Amino acid sequence: MTGHILATCGVELAAVYVPSENVDELRLAEVAGDSLGPYEIPSAYALSGRSVVADACRAGRPLWRTPQEPGPHGADGGPVSLGALPLGGDPHLLGCLFVVRKDGDGFDADQRAFLELYADQTAAGLEAAAARVAAPVDIGSPAGPALLPLRGGTFALHLRTGRMDVDAQVLQLLGVAPAHFDGHVSTLLECAVPDDVPALMSIVEPDRATPHQQLAFRVRRPGGELRWLGLRCRVVADAGGRPERILGVVGDASYLRPTPDEVSLVQRLSAALAGATTIRDVSRVVVESLRAPLNATRIAVAELEGDRLVVTLLDPPQPDAWPGVWRSEWRSEWPDASCHTLPTLESALREGHVALWPPGAALEPGLSGIGPGGLAVLPLPADGRMVGVCLVGWDGEHRFGPEERSLLTATAGLVGQALTRAHALNAGHELATMLQRSLLPRKLPALPGGEAVARYLPATVGLEVGGDWYDVIPLSDGHVALVIGDVQGHSAGAATIMGQMRTAIRAYAVEGHPPDVVVAHANRLLVGMETDLFATCCYVDLDMEEGLAWVVRAGHLPPLLRLPDGTTEAIEIEGGPPLGVMADADFPLSEVGLVPGTLIALLTDGLVESASLHLEDGMRTVCEVLRNADPADPGRVADALVAGTRRRDDDVAVLLLRYDGMRVRPIRARWAVWRLPDAVMHARRFTARTLRGWGVTEEVDMALLVVSELVTNAIAHTQGEVRLDLTLAADRLRIAVNDASPRAPVKSTSVDWEATGGRGLLLVEAMSTAWGSVPLSGGKQVWCEVALSPREQMDDRE
Repeated sequence: MTGHILATCGVELAAVYVPSENVDELRLAEVAGDSLGPYEIPSAYALSGRSVVADACRAGRPLWRTPQEPGPHGADGGPVSLGALPLGGDPHLLGCLFVVRKDGDGFDADQRAFLELYADQTAAGLEAAAARVAAPVDIGSPAGPALLPLRGGTFALHLRTGRMDVDAQVLQLLGVAPAHFDGHVSTLLECAVPDDVPALMSIVEPDRATPHQQLAFRVRRPGGELRWLGLRCRVVADAGGRPERILGVVGDASYLRPTPDEVSLVQRLSAALAGATTIRDVSRVVVESLRAPLNATRIAVAELEGDRLVVTLLDPPQPDAWPGVWRSEWRSEWPDASCHTLPTLESALREGHVALWPPGAALEPGLSGIGPGGLAVLPLPADGRMVGVCLVGWDGEHRFGPEERSLLTATAGLVGQALTRAHALNAGHELATMLQRSLLPRKLPALPGGEAVARYLPATVGLEVGGDWYDVIPLSDGHVALVIGDVQGHSAGAATIMGQMRTAIRAYAVEGHPPDVVVAHANRLLVGMETDLFATCCYVDLDMEEGLAWVVRAGHLPPLLRLPDGTTEAIEIEGGPPLGVMADADFPLSEVGLVPGTLIALLTDGLVESASLHLEDGMRTVCEVLRNADPADPGRVADALVAGTRRRDDDVAVLLLRYDGMRVRPIRARWAVWRLPDAVMHARRFTARTLRGWGVTEEVDMALLVVSELVTNAIAHTQGEVRLDLTLAADRLRIAVNDASPRAPVKSTSVDWEATGGRGLLLVEAMSTAWGSVPLSGGKQVWCEVALSPREQMDDRE
């Protein structure tokens, strides 16, 4: 008897014809079913001849014949209905399925649909078998695999009601007793492995009438057996083109079980992960184990911390190999990105299932650029939660087979457990890493007249934390401080000292101390800590308006300058001893002039010196990279500097600034306020004269009122020198009053109507867009900014 699927479709005799060595001929390979009495199945068909089989193969589509049409009849003259369904297609014709029924009614529309799906299933089995057999096999020989899959059945799903008509053979494959099936599709979905449910849902809930859909999925039978099944279905639309029914064929797909090579790959990965004790080790094992077997172009591994992804490894490491969002994040020491910026990835993490995206899938740019030819998103589970994600991308077209989903799912589980184990084994390392991460700036400020970028790479041996640090500190009057330093050692203690030194130098700089004083104060602070560690430092105070830089070195490498013509050299300046060695050490101050287009580079010795690299050779290499770089993109220059650092005994820090100069230079004026009875009047007159000279007219009264309040407060509540500073920058006027008192002004929360004071700062706040107070060396500065109405552009003035 024929298989259940064929019997359901009214087939009483089925045969498979496959190409012979003579490419113009199909020969009979397998027959199933009744002999239909005297009806004889031909042993071969010539593709160039006239027959229903040859016609179907040439046309590339199924052909059907009834007794009313030209075609063969039974030998006894009885009616016979025929069907010929090509397997595969040009240029890869696998054969032809030939079916016969012993009546003249022919095959109805549903039966034809089921048989076409059955033919697709047969062709898929042939393709999979051919791909897995290394040596040629005569599939028509008794030792070859059966060509007609007889284990399977059909179903019909009515989309409006959700009811299913399922034959007993499908229920048997799923392990569902007929008495327990209630006719609902959800009952059958419960049998599927959770990772495969989303793909099944996309089949049973179509949004349009697509001609054919196919899927391989896994079910867990009641006894625990994992079984592969193949699904082929067709969506039938109503007269209006809306999906109405789904006709499907479900069959055994045991040929999709993992091959010995795939099992071996998982075993090797498991063994390698067992020896990985750090997050970086786990990431390296994943890349080394998967990239070559999968022939992948890119692999990324990232941990999940809250709603952020912290990238632990990108392979290949070249920044140009990755989309912009990953490239820019990779440039920082700990690349991270919010999951909310990648909704597809966020959804996969939320669902917890492997997501496979075919070539040309509509993904956000941050993901589509990783795998234009195919992308696999592997959430990494451990202890009932997602601990990270692995992304595997292909440039060339990559079609995912169902066995690949199983392989990637098994891989994801192993990697997730390994990440969790690495965290547990390295709690001290993680604590030090988090400490160092919190002490370094995540992002650098935007600077008028220049662009600053930084790169930081920890050591790849030892604890992987160190004392290198960098900072960019905006100062008053168009100045910016660039700082880079290195605390001795690689330990949590070095990271702690690093954070303290960075904070101290920032505080001294913001107070307005000159560069040499800032470094001297930091030195005395480190000496007073009574630690055995010392630190080196290079501090640059750059006037962004004038292009003048004041440099102080404390046992550190000198800055490198790349001039617009490409000339690159180290600045020859004097230096003092490292910080923390001598309490009364002197730190000479050197002045350097910059022209627009100049790159200034500060770096630590981990980039230019190691056990296998002399300092002079390392400096020459860095200078050569700077000389050949394009300064238009400082980020790419920094990438080029650190790209060659693989195994590092020391951490690496690089800070670059491209000086562009100010297109519109601020105009400044200063007035020393004498402590006289009419001091406020003189300050107002100075302000009025200055603003008239600058062309400011509409805001003069407002500015005079602000000057009156700030100068009056300084004279009334402080002692010593008082100075008034006016700065005109584009569309705003900054008014600042410096005094010798460190006490910050206090704004009254409520003022009684009979009070004679307390309203000054309230007036300043009401008339300005912003105001505040900053400490200065030996005093403070109270400032406010007044927005100016649009006016004609004035020539730059000194």
